Amino acid sequence: MFVAASSRCFSDKSFAEACHLITDLEFDKVELWFDDNSQHLRPSDAVKNLEGFYAQYREATRLIPVAFCLEHDVPATMLHDLCKLAKLMRVAQITVPASALGTPFNEEIDRLRNFIRLANEETIRLSIKTKTGTLTEDPRTAVELCQSVRGLGLTLDPSYYHCGPHASRDIDSLMPLVYHVHLRDSTATQLQIQVGLGELDYTRLIAQLHKENFERILSVELFPELYDSEINRLLEMRKLRMLLETLL
Repeated sequence: MFVAASSRCFSDKSFAEACHLITDLEFDKVELWFDDNSQHLRPSDAVKNLEGFYAQYREATRLIPVAFCLEHDVPATMLHDLCKLAKLMRVAQITVPASALGTPFNEEIDRLRNFIRLANEETIRLSIKTKTGTLTEDPRTAVELCQSVRGLGLTLDPSYYHCGPHASRDIDSLMPLVYHVHLRDSTATQLQIQVGLGELDYTRLIAQLHKENFERILSVELFPELYDSEINRLLEMRKLRMLLETLL
C-alpha cells in the first residue's frame, strides 16, 4: 500500500499551490480532485487539451499522479476524455460518484456499465465512492452495484459508514471490492475530527485490506471548509500521513 494526498485537501487554493503545500508536507503522490463548481481543477477545462493539461501539470509539480476523483457526475463523453488523460499521465484509477439516493437501480446499472466500457477502452480502473446520500450509502447496495457491473470497484470512505445512517452495518463484505481508499479521522457524530481524537480503527482497516492483497493507494482526503485555520489543516495532514506510514 502507498499513501497519497488528495488535492481536495486544498481545494480552496489553486492546483499549483495545493501541490506545493502537499510537497512541503512530504507526500510524494497526489490524487487529482476535479469539480466544475470549483476553481481548483475543472474537468471541463482539463479535457479541452489533454496534452496541454499534462504539460501544465508537469510544470506545476513533481508529485506522482496516482488517481483522479470526480466530485460530480459527468457526461460519458467527458469521462472518456478523462480516461484518455489518465492514461496519458499513467494514472490507473478514477473515482466517480454514485447516483443520488432514489435513483432507480437499473438506471444506475446502465450508467455504470457504459462508464466501465469507456474506462476499459483505456485500461483504467473505475470505482464509485461510498458516501452518504448516494446509492452506496447502504453497504449492501454498494456490493450489489459492483456485482451487477463487471469490473466496477469501490472507493471506500469509511468515515461515511462510521457516522452515517448505516453505522451499525458490517462493511467486511466491501473489502474484496475496494480499488481505492479515502481517509480522515471521524467519530459517530463528526465526519471529520482531529487525528487521534476519532474512532476509526486504522489498524483493523489496513489488516482487512492486506487480507485482500490490496496493494494500492490510501489517500488522505480532508475537507478544508471544516478547519478554522490553515496551520491546523497542515498539521492534521502531516499527522495522518505519519500515522498511516507507521502502520504500513
